[in-house]
Amino acid sequence: MRWTLADEEGPQGSLFPEEDLVDRHVGIGEYRGLEFLHVRAQRIINEVPSASHLPFHWTINAYRGCSHACVYCFARPTHDYLGLNIGSDFDTKLVVKVNAVEKLRAELKAKRWAGDHIAMGTNTDPYQRAEGKYHLTQGIVKVLTEAANPFSILTKSPLILRDLDLLRKANDVTDVRVNLSIGTLDEATWKATEPGTAHPRRRVEAVKRLVDAGIECGVLVAPIIPGMSDGEDQLAEVATACAEAGAASVSAISLFLKPGVREHWMDWLRSERPDLVPMYERRYARGARLDKREQQTVSDVVRRVTAESRSGRTKVIPTGDGDIRRVAREQRLGPGRRPREATPEYEQPRLL
Repeated sequence: MRWTLADEEGPQGSLFPEEDLVDRHVGIGEYRGLEFLHVRAQRIINEVPSASHLPFHWTINAYRGCSHACVYCFARPTHDYLGLNIGSDFDTKLVVKVNAVEKLRAELKAKRWAGDHIAMGTNTDPYQRAEGKYHLTQGIVKVLTEAANPFSILTKSPLILRDLDLLRKANDVTDVRVNLSIGTLDEATWKATEPGTAHPRRRVEAVKRLVDAGIECGVLVAPIIPGMSDGEDQLAEVATACAEAGAASVSAISLFLKPGVREHWMDWLRSERPDLVPMYERRYARGARLDKREQQTVSDVVRRVTAESRSGRTKVIPTGDGDIRRVAREQRLGPGRRPREATPEYEQPRLL
């Protein structure tokens, strides 16, 4: 059936009009509390609007919604279009594109596909808990490897280490880049703001294991949360750990509160940290980002600490100007080299 929810009455909206809801499953055991909405996608490689000016033009998102339950997640408003709320529904009612792997294989074989870089994890996490059940990201990486198609992955989950051997094989035939999001090592902030994620120290260890396996891995120290994880000692702790783990690059990005997310965050703050509400109302009065001078202060701390670390090999990407597009480009979330083993059909002009 077209995207409708069986236990609701009346006309329904459609977040993804090209997708059909085919089934729904209530999680049990380790997935208790989650609901999985199975859809069959008509396409899996999605084009990024040119107006975004991002360094990648194509993305894959096998899941929508995310059990990481990060209070600040910028993707929350996507659930609103579906008629689901951007709070608990986003955290627990997860869209699963069950045919993602077979659709990708077909789309990569099309002569119109030119073998461009594909970014994953730019909306919701490809290695969230659902991946342990469905293995869609694993299948996607296998197919991209078969096609020698370059790709990047952004994740908060050490579950990516399950696919370490597969990523190593992919790295032998095409351009692969991984970035881990590690906003803080502060226990209280981690538990309060991203309760469904693995401990940040496990993510630091994942960086080290990826690097030791020969896979280029950077870190986004993001988001840095004013009043909760922006202390100089806190920033120094996470920056040092990431540099010593061998991260290829580090970027420090302050909390971004776009419309919808801002309201959700402020509601949470009033409940959990009312003492911080006046400060947020003042510092975010002009928009979704902090003042550039405040961002520069954070970036400067991370730059200094990383330079002083024992590694000395980690590139620090300055973020004080708030240019997230440039950061994404320098973190190599966008195109790198062309596929090393590209077949003739991958060299056809892109017509999508």
